Amino acid sequence: MTTRALAILLLAATAWPAPSVARTTGTPSKAFVAQQFQIWNAALQTGDPQRVAALYCATGAVLIPTVSNTLRTSRAEIADYFQHFLAMRPEGEIDTAYIRILDPTTAIDSGIYTFHLVKDHKPEDVQARYTFVYRKVNGTWCIIEHHSSAMPETGRAVQER
Repeated sequence: MTTRALAILLLAATAWPAPSVARTTGTPSKAFVAQQFQIWNAALQTGDPQRVAALYCATGAVLIPTVSNTLRTSRAEIADYFQHFLAMRPEGEIDTAYIRILDPTTAIDSGIYTFHLVKDHKPEDVQARYTFVYRKVNGTWCIIEHHSSAMPETGRAVQER
């Protein structure tokens, strides 16, 4: 585990709101929304698919995952996806983010992230487009929608356009 990943994990462990993403009053700030990715990424570092799935809303959540063709619409299905994804020891890093606060109970974080993975015992980076939609339910923020898809072109080709 890298020093950065360990720092994120320790930060998240000390402020971990179980079983959801986070609590806040009023309209969230862009910084608050950006922090939700760090909480999610720290949950990945635990290797516990149930802990990651707990960040998704208990009802109504949708995961359109990066490395599976199956849409996940329940916490059990989301946990199943992460059971397999976590085996690659993912560590995410935001490359570009565009955060929008729609109202006091809904925020969207879209952009490009890179996952540092281990596949076939070799390190590999996978860049993907992402969208997290966060919803405040009973005073607690959770992920209501998460779409992630691998980039169709390499990062260099995208940056050159």
